[in-house]
Amino acid sequence: MYQRKIPELLDCGLSVAIKVVGGKWKAWVIDCIRRGIRRPSAIHREMQAVNPRIVNLHLKELEDIGIIYKEIFAEVPARVEYRLTPVGMSILPVMEALEQWGNEHKEYVNRHQAGYAPGNCALLQETN
Repeated sequence: MYQRKIPELLDCGLSVAIKVVGGKWKAWVIDCIRRGIRRPSAIHREMQAVNPRIVNLHLKELEDIGIIYKEIFAEVPARVEYRLTPVGMSILPVMEALEQWGNEHKEYVNRHQAGYAPGNCALLQETN
């Protein structure tokens, strides 16, 4: 099993929040479950641009940290559904705020994307 070379520092609230919604696809996984798409196959169909293995990794990580709950039904064949835990539900207002911010600033970000250079914070200083 993979073991991190550098330990995660989860003392900071921002680090914890980024662990939950950070990354390329976790927010999309959470949004799918929030909208009622709960079966793994339905999540894979919704997120068809993403490799199913990656989606499964995110589902497992979100389950491990208690954001989603995996329910396995005793049927043949077995049926699996994911639901948000109470802590998972509490992240929804944060995601809505991020979405609102993104909608309000997407033109700005797209306009400046080509001119961005790593390590250059000049674009951020323009807004002050």
